[in-house]
Amino acid sequence: MCPSDSMAAEARTAEPFAFDNSYAKLPERFFARLPPTPVAAPRLVKLNESLARDLDLDPAALSSDEGVALLAGNRVPGTAAPLAMAYAGHQFGSFVPQLGDGRAILLGEVIDRAGIRRDVQLKGAGPTPFSRNGDGRAALGPVLREYIVSEAMAALGIPTTRSLAAVTTGEMIWRETPLPGAVLTRVAASHIRVGTFQFFAARGDVDGVRQLADHAIARHYPGARSASNPYRAFLDGVIARQAELVARWLLVGFIHGVMNTDNMSIAGETIDYGPCAFLDAYHPETVFSSIDAFGRYAYANQPTIAQWNLARLAETLLPLFGDDENAAIADATDALAAFAKHFDAAYIAGLRRKLGLSSEREEDEALARDLLAHLADNRTDFTLGFRLLSEAVASDRDPSLNALFADAATAAQWTERWRKRVSDDRADANECRAIMRAANPLFIPRNHLVEEAIAAAVSTGDFAPFETLVSVLSRPFDDQPGFERYAAPPRPDQVVRQTFCGT
Repeated sequence: MCPSDSMAAEARTAEPFAFDNSYAKLPERFFARLPPTPVAAPRLVKLNESLARDLDLDPAALSSDEGVALLAGNRVPGTAAPLAMAYAGHQFGSFVPQLGDGRAILLGEVIDRAGIRRDVQLKGAGPTPFSRNGDGRAALGPVLREYIVSEAMAALGIPTTRSLAAVTTGEMIWRETPLPGAVLTRVAASHIRVGTFQFFAARGDVDGVRQLADHAIARHYPGARSASNPYRAFLDGVIARQAELVARWLLVGFIHGVMNTDNMSIAGETIDYGPCAFLDAYHPETVFSSIDAFGRYAYANQPTIAQWNLARLAETLLPLFGDDENAAIADATDALAAFAKHFDAAYIAGLRRKLGLSSEREEDEALARDLLAHLADNRTDFTLGFRLLSEAVASDRDPSLNALFADAATAAQWTERWRKRVSDDRADANECRAIMRAANPLFIPRNHLVEEAIAAAVSTGDFAPFETLVSVLSRPFDDQPGFERYAAPPRPDQVVRQTFCGT
């Protein structure tokens, strides 16, 4: 080997990322190839060292000047295949035939320590052919919001995209007012969406739909390949994962805010944290998103919308089901009918855990739904209400339970039913408490605390509130003495009534 070859090999081994790309091997009409647009003065705000190690990356290399340049898009590794993905989507029920990555560049794919293929994407990486006259940049606030909430969701055990790093750009961008720019490095099982399938279906490109489905099956649903109809098995798999995912959202009081079809991952992960929020006071009709004027994506509507989105996926797959159109429609209808079964099973099982029940009885659903109705009547804090039950399960007389109900008589009636059901379960009180504490978090990304952390960072460059919040949320089920205010509901003057997309 000559000296120059040796130096090149050394440089390659020094790269933090060893990309192994599969999506980039699909036909050119699936994406636009282009590098990120460099930024003026990148500075690392936060590196998720634990996630980096899971991805078999070296945190020290990523934290170096060269690593930060890579995370900002100023340097592209030799093994990367940067591209912006094409997709379409229904946005608030209206179809847009071309959307695509307007401010995101997929650098490539890595194989993590568990042998799982993961996308590495830069959000805010500059304009692409899909930017629709946008600047392709991201403001610091939305980047920090996605970092906080996505990592909190991961700690809560909910399938989600992850945040590997946040980098400021040293540039100001215009969003009604000048704001500091930033880039988020996002990690996902993949970035294939329902809207990706719609992009090809809208063009009558059946071969494109087929190639995309084959890729998605190989990557996410390999068991479907041996089914008599692999595409029906693929649809079944996506439906099951999405039903279980949305059930998990409801169990922690999460509201996505923009459940457009281009924001639904076929891998079953939560993706695209825009105007998302968590319930404080419980009510099923709660809406936070400033762009959801009619409550289409309200808390309780999320299962219905998920099924509607999946019906749009099913429509794109119909030509792959066979030549008989009526039979294909019947097949897809049958698949979609299973959504409710999957959702109900996951949701009721989750409610049982939240109530400390380990066995199944028919009356459990009524017990849980009656509690939820009482919480709504009393506008009880959703997270602390269930956490209070966790602490009260070992005590026969806990007056604090009255705070969950509108009146003492209702409290006494429901708690008697619950205690009898827990007793019939024959579970040791401490064992039951442990089950409940593992299902009922104490710490969630409270909207006022997220806004507080963002405001400090954007207004004064103070990232300490952001760092503390991320740290507390990494242990959502544990008591953390000294951090009680992070578990407390907002004071009236702290209540956040609207959240914003930030694009």
